[in-house]
Amino acid sequence: MNKEKKAVWGWAMYDWANSAFATTVMAGFFPIFFKQYWSYGVDVNVSTAQLGFGNSIASLLVALMAPVLGAIADKGSARKKFLIFFAYLGVLMTACLFLVGKGEWAWAIFVYAMGIIGFSGANVFYDSLLPTVAGKDNVDYISGLGFAMGYLGGGLLFLINVLMTLMPEKFGLADAGEAVRYSFISVAIWWGMFTIFTILWVPEEKKAGASSEGRNSISDGFRQIIGTFKKVRHLKTIFLFLLAYWFYIDGVDTIIRMAVDYGMSIGFASNDLIIALLVVQFVGFPSALVFGKLGQKWDVRKAIYLAIGIYMFIVVWGTMMTVKQEFYILAIMIGLVQGGIQALSRSYYSRLIPRGQSAEYYGFYNMLGKFAAIVGPALMGVVGLIARRLLMPPTPTAGQIEHIGQLAARWSIASVLILFLIGAILFYFVDEEKGKAEAAYLSES
Repeated sequence: MNKEKKAVWGWAMYDWANSAFATTVMAGFFPIFFKQYWSYGVDVNVSTAQLGFGNSIASLLVALMAPVLGAIADKGSARKKFLIFFAYLGVLMTACLFLVGKGEWAWAIFVYAMGIIGFSGANVFYDSLLPTVAGKDNVDYISGLGFAMGYLGGGLLFLINVLMTLMPEKFGLADAGEAVRYSFISVAIWWGMFTIFTILWVPEEKKAGASSEGRNSISDGFRQIIGTFKKVRHLKTIFLFLLAYWFYIDGVDTIIRMAVDYGMSIGFASNDLIIALLVVQFVGFPSALVFGKLGQKWDVRKAIYLAIGIYMFIVVWGTMMTVKQEFYILAIMIGLVQGGIQALSRSYYSRLIPRGQSAEYYGFYNMLGKFAAIVGPALMGVVGLIARRLLMPPTPTAGQIEHIGQLAARWSIASVLILFLIGAILFYFVDEEKGKAEAAYLSES
């Protein structure tokens, strides 16, 4: 394997590594365990709000850090060092979930939020390495390859974790609860182990004059981020795209983080929801590759619009579904577009940013994505609580409480539709050729 191919595979292996956290922890077991173990006995809409606000707080912290971290890394040529720091912070926090006891929902949220900070912080620097390993002709495909590897790797470990919960005695475990706790340990090991390939195989271009001392890198980074804000008049296309991305990726991230919680709130069994998540992973693997080729051969903008349209249909159907078979169908549809819209958004953005400043600009990219992830889960939580209060009679029966709780949950998921709609409208006004010209101007200035 030559150096170029090794760099590509080393880069893609980080998606293989960290997707275990996104799948087993964020999308799968944490929402279920949070509702059934850490928030035991709490009303379903209240626990949804707690989970949504926890996601939002973690995303806010990452969003505030991302652009400054990216600027620091660009000035000090330290992208890999920062990736390693945040990745292993996430690894440590994931392992610590094993230690959180029953009913300790506040501790669970804190450790989980720190894990998200590690996961999301590392992604700033992982994304910024894409231009290092990909050329302009294959960036869409390589971006798609990363997501495809993530779906496959995350899906394989998730499959093992699901089998652990379904057949704990086969793995020497007492029950499903213990299996979930050990699943968190398995994610930490998987994430930490496969990140080593990225550390060893992905090169990092050393910039002339880069600061060798950490303190100088930090001060240089702050100066660079201030300089970027001063260039704002030249960045209209970038920021218009980021605003569009902010809205539509909010819908995507909210569905990733809250789908299982929503399914449980409307009465579906946790095992059915876990199977649906597995479907997403294994459908997502080939679909991310196909979308990468679609962007390369057809048109990136049209492919992104196709994905947004499918997501809007998914949300509308999701508000009305009543049987688990519908959840499986929606899982297949999500798998078809989830990796594609993420991969093509990342590669499309790479066309608009100045050369040599990828970590800084991907810091902004991740900042907007994480600010969006603040809005979505919190929006679901607030809408669900408001709907519950408006619909609940003064002296409800037990049956009315359950029915109104499910109806409020349907209102909460419906609120996500507007995020996709606003994102699609804003994306329509993004002029790619103008963006490329702005990037070329900034690269030369």
